[in-house]
Amino acid sequence: MNRAEALIDLGALESNVKRILATTKAAGLAVVKADAYGHGLVPVAERALRAGATWLGTALLEEALTLRSEGVKAPIIAWLTPIHDDFETAIQSDVDLAIPSLSHLERVLSAAKKVGKKARIHLEVDTGMSRGGALKEWRTLSERTSQALDSLEVIGIWSHFARADEPGHDFNEEQLSTFQLRVNEAKEFGLNPKILHLSNSAATLTNSASHFDLVRLGISMYGLSPDIETMGDSNELQLKPVMQLRSQIHLVKDIPAGSQVGYGGTAITKSDTKLAVIPMGYADGIPRNANSLAGVLIGNKRAPIIGRVSMDQFVVDLGNDSIARAGEWAYLIGSEGAGGYTADAWAKACGTINYEIVTRIGARVPRVFIN
Repeated sequence: MNRAEALIDLGALESNVKRILATTKAAGLAVVKADAYGHGLVPVAERALRAGATWLGTALLEEALTLRSEGVKAPIIAWLTPIHDDFETAIQSDVDLAIPSLSHLERVLSAAKKVGKKARIHLEVDTGMSRGGALKEWRTLSERTSQALDSLEVIGIWSHFARADEPGHDFNEEQLSTFQLRVNEAKEFGLNPKILHLSNSAATLTNSASHFDLVRLGISMYGLSPDIETMGDSNELQLKPVMQLRSQIHLVKDIPAGSQVGYGGTAITKSDTKLAVIPMGYADGIPRNANSLAGVLIGNKRAPIIGRVSMDQFVVDLGNDSIARAGEWAYLIGSEGAGGYTADAWAKACGTINYEIVTRIGARVPRVFIN
């Protein structure tokens, strides 16, 4: 039996993909970067395609090449490829490449000529996020691309929203307008991309005008809300969380009132109680700064964190009447019944977002795929 494991419900993932794609006429791209947000790259990619997604998206080229090595044939775009990446292998493997600058374009062009095959590219335009994509050199990038179509196939033009998880914010409309303007500028140079894509999960769920030809399903595919404050939680969005996280209880012990708990004695028991040691810590991706708003569900009873999270373990307060025993499952995220902690609850306890909670779960926690 595993010390700890992340249960990945592929049935829930399939349900989420189908539910979201039913709301749009656009094709769906499943974002599987960062080991599919910590859920498992290859099984998630395969199930998302089975559910109706027709594209896959990764940040890194190595992620895309892993999918190719596992026999995945669907179109894949890798959009965070440093300028000295292995573009030759990418082109030979039919991995689409995002082009955020003129210098990137020249490197990809060189690679295409070297291998004697057209590179499949998506020109990336900065529409206001001031992160990826071409800004002042957009027209120059478009013109240079138009001059090199013997070595390039322009599959798409794309950008990324900065505030789509704030539906109704004026900046969303500003970015949408900028995107349309930049696409028209590219067309002035004779570029006719097959696909335009701008929408992330939040925009896909709230802004149909931004869907264009392809929507990118990220956090929503995993059954989590882009922002619970502005868009509601998973239940309100009719999404099913895909990950449950659980660990065996390592130790249960009686502790008297007034006892310090953990490094630095940051917590002191207020009364006689039982504490349990959970053998997971920040080496497994459990945030060190998690507080008592997070914890575990044992049986049908919550046990909050007490004291600091350590590298390999943390402590929870069971209460003096607990009948929990070593070896029982303690659920950190989700549970077999109701009342468990969510990724959102952990995020609140750590001052972060649900994306980080699931993505940071470490490789030494096995992924167990169900359904």
